[in-house]
Amino acid sequence: MGDLTTISSTMLYITFILYLIATIFFAATIKDKRTSSKKGNAGKIGITITIIGFLSQLTYFVTRWIASGHVPVSNLFEFMTFFGMSLVLAFIIIYFIYDLQVLGLFALPVALIIIAYASMFPTDISPLVPSLQSHWLYIHVTTVSLAEGILAFSFVSGLIYLIRQIDQTKSSKRTAWLEVVLYSLIVFVGFIVITVTFNMMNYNATFTYPTGGQTLESNYHLPPIAGPNDGELLTKDANQPLFETPAWMHGADAGRKFNTLIWSFITGTVLYVLLRVVLRKRIGAVIQPLLKNTKPDLLDEITYRAVAIGFPVFTLGGLIFAAIWAQEAWGRFWGWDPKEVWALITWFFYAAFLHLRLSRGWHGEKSAWLATVGFAIIMFNLVAVNLVLAGLHSYA
Repeated sequence: MGDLTTISSTMLYITFILYLIATIFFAATIKDKRTSSKKGNAGKIGITITIIGFLSQLTYFVTRWIASGHVPVSNLFEFMTFFGMSLVLAFIIIYFIYDLQVLGLFALPVALIIIAYASMFPTDISPLVPSLQSHWLYIHVTTVSLAEGILAFSFVSGLIYLIRQIDQTKSSKRTAWLEVVLYSLIVFVGFIVITVTFNMMNYNATFTYPTGGQTLESNYHLPPIAGPNDGELLTKDANQPLFETPAWMHGADAGRKFNTLIWSFITGTVLYVLLRVVLRKRIGAVIQPLLKNTKPDLLDEITYRAVAIGFPVFTLGGLIFAAIWAQEAWGRFWGWDPKEVWALITWFFYAAFLHLRLSRGWHGEKSAWLATVGFAIIMFNLVAVNLVLAGLHSYA
């Protein structure tokens, strides 16, 4: 089992590198203005490396499955990596349908951010808790993750549309909100940078804190800005936290995760400010000239089709299969658990997306903004709900 676990981890690392290299080749298709053949070659190399990376990630998935004895989607590390893999699968399929190389320049970095974010959570293989020992784990969770990967691709094409179409020569609410979206992505990059930096330094600070009538330990891998509520620092050479995590944050190990969020925003903000100083423009204004040959109508069509495919898959996995499993595990179809509530909010939002597009004619920029908000709802469910709110899904 140890060998398989090592192979699995190695293949995920290789996947990350391959997706990064593929992104560089897709970037070359945008910057190379000399000949279409050279652009085509760069695109072919990019998609080839992407497919190899996907196969590498599939190998990670299979070997971890064999090593653990169950489908590896039982915790947030495994779920997020599968979510990233679903997004890449959606990109590969859409690439061969539309042959739009610019999609790789945006889809792969988003997948990289998702996979890197997964490393925030424990990567150890552990036995399934009793409520997860069901065949519905295979059916419900994988279907939801696949659906969210497809829906996330609508965000990719929608974001490209917004950068391509919004006038960057003057300040407006549209340019401001677009910049907020790009800043949010940089915050995730900030998380990666700060986490890797302190992991290389082997930083660790241990706290004890009371919860549920017992005392638990929490290991911080970033300097403590926010300590656990009523926590006590055990590591002598570590700095005391500036404040305690609010008591209403009841998620598992909420103090450490909240501390990581704070560091992510700090680092992401610093990176964003540095980029603005160096570029002397909004991020969107820098990217926009590279997209002038991209057809906005094609991007709009891709955004719609991604939602049209992802929505019924999410309906199946996130509502129907989830309700059946909830009845089997807890004796009720619905219980107002935070995850259940946000799954329903996600479903209503994308239902509204399709309604507004088909009956009200919300095409183009309106559709792209909806796709962006939809992705924000998905990420809020995966980040904030898991880090802040306690519920029956807290074991994840």
